[in-house]
Amino acid sequence: MKFKLFKDRKGKADQAKNNKFVKLSREIYVQARKGGANPEANFGLKTAIANARAEQMPNDNVERAIKKATGGDAVDYEEIMYEGYGPGGVAIMVRCLTDNRNRTAADVRSAFNKRGGNMGESGCVSYMFDHKGLLVVDREGLEIDEDSMMMVTLEAGAEDLVVNDDSFEILTHPHEFEQVKGALEAEGYTFVSAGVRWLPQNMVAVEGENADKLSKMMDSFDDNDDVQDVYTNFELED
Repeated sequence: MKFKLFKDRKGKADQAKNNKFVKLSREIYVQARKGGANPEANFGLKTAIANARAEQMPNDNVERAIKKATGGDAVDYEEIMYEGYGPGGVAIMVRCLTDNRNRTAADVRSAFNKRGGNMGESGCVSYMFDHKGLLVVDREGLEIDEDSMMMVTLEAGAEDLVVNDDSFEILTHPHEFEQVKGALEAEGYTFVSAGVRWLPQNMVAVEGENADKLSKMMDSFDDNDDVQDVYTNFELED
C-alpha cells in the first residue's frame, strides 16, 4: 500500500503552489519559533526547510519566514488536530496551525458539513491510523536493490520499508524519526518528503457522488491557510 498526503489536483496549479508555499512557510515559522533560527541546532526547522526545498520553494520565502519568527512582533501558532467523517463514513484527520482557534474550528467544521461529512470528537477516527515517521526516497537514478535498501533502513533504526515502483517509503517510530533521518542522510540519501504522519491502516475506495463531495472537501481544506496536512483513509476511483 502506498501512503501519500493528499495531492494538489490539476487545473489550479498556480493557486495550489501558492497555497503550498503559505503552508510550508508557516511550518518553518513555527519550527523557528519553537527551537531557534539555526537549522543545524533545530531538527524540526531543518526538516521543514528540506521539505520546502523539495517543493522548490524559493530561498527568499524560507529566509523571510525565519526572520518573521525571530522578530519582536512574532505570532505564536497553536497546533490542533481535528477529526471527523466524510461522505460514506471515511475517516479524515485535519492538522492545523492557527493563531485563532475559534476561527479555524468554525472553518474546518464548515468544510465537513458543506460536503456531507461531520466533525467529531478528538479520537473518533485516529484509532484507524498509525502515527509514524515517513521518509520517501525517489528510486529514479538510485542504484540499490530492494533487499539492500531494506538492510540499510533497518540498520538506521527504521521499522519497515514499503517498496513502490517509483519510491521507497521508510517507516519509523515517531520518536526514532530524527535518528533514522540523520543516519540515512549521513549515507547520502535525500528525501522527496519527510515528517511524522498519520497513516491509514486500511484504505476505502470511493466513487460517484461521494468521490465528488470528498474531492471538493479536500479542496476546501487545501484553500484554508490554517490547514497544514489532511490525512484520510479513502482513495478515489478513476
